[in-house]
Amino acid sequence: MLNTIIASIVMLGLLIFVHELGHFIVARLVRIKVLEFAIGLGKELFSRQKEGGTRYSLRLFPLGGFCRLLGEDPEEALKEGSFQKKPLFSRLAVISAGSLMNFLLAVVLFSLVYFFFWGVPQSQTTQIGEILPGSRAYEAGLQSGDVILAIDGLEMKDWDDIIAYINANPERQITLLVQRGNAVISITVVPAGDTGKGLIGIAPVYKKYVFFRSIALGFNYTWFFIKLIFVSLYQMITGVIPADIAGPVGIVAIVAEVTKTGLGNLFYLAAIISINLGIINLLPIPALDGSRIIFLVLEGIRGKPIDPQKEGFIHFVGFTVLIILMILIAFQDITRLIF
Repeated sequence: MLNTIIASIVMLGLLIFVHELGHFIVARLVRIKVLEFAIGLGKELFSRQKEGGTRYSLRLFPLGGFCRLLGEDPEEALKEGSFQKKPLFSRLAVISAGSLMNFLLAVVLFSLVYFFFWGVPQSQTTQIGEILPGSRAYEAGLQSGDVILAIDGLEMKDWDDIIAYINANPERQITLLVQRGNAVISITVVPAGDTGKGLIGIAPVYKKYVFFRSIALGFNYTWFFIKLIFVSLYQMITGVIPADIAGPVGIVAIVAEVTKTGLGNLFYLAAIISINLGIINLLPIPALDGSRIIFLVLEGIRGKPIDPQKEGFIHFVGFTVLIILMILIAFQDITRLIF
């Protein structure tokens, strides 16, 4: 249990650190003064600051953090290096950078998974890498290492050809011509059609330490999950699917299960959570980055900023509502674990 808690704290701490680091880096690039860069919330445990520079601090509760910029307080708006004195585009870049860094972290984590742990699928070959136990392929007698030469008399040139043909023939008997060692044998199998596509339970050969292909998969899967999460949010809002949200307590429980399956799966989970964090922060909810982006867009349309006092009040109300929502989600997570 202790290892799970430590893994959860390290994971969430990394995601938050990267998010705030995005704000920090872009703020420095556009010459906005960063007053404090903090990891964690609550009581300060450690801090360091050079004269006139940024204060770096580590705080008691690791599930949080912030990057405090000069000018976020209305009284500092006119000072040199203030956030409010910078062009609109520069301010938008600073606010958006946190979520963009979370997406970039997901790319890195997915790439590491495919490079070090899982390997890259070798789609140019027709050799079977793995057979799912209890699957149709397993029952038919297919084995890992078999090379599929043809299906129903059609030559299979690569793995994509194999998957396309099997997918197109659910619940219909197909005949595979397979090379096993020096022998060529014929095996019949009926693809399962539960999902509408034919599946027999085979996976391609995976090869580790393939650099560029691992990076490409990192980008592909990050984009895939960004789209998936947005679609899921829309379906939850419209009532198509039930709302199912996990807070820190729920995440710890998920990490506990995933940790048992290996470090690669833990990295994969961290990438998905990082994407979630990036997307949630872009939603137009008061106190989150998305609402600040909305205020900046409105400023661009109106030609003048929103009253800082009104904007601050809206963010305060939003922050209060978020805290209450987090407490409710934590209660829901605890209830699930107990009952």
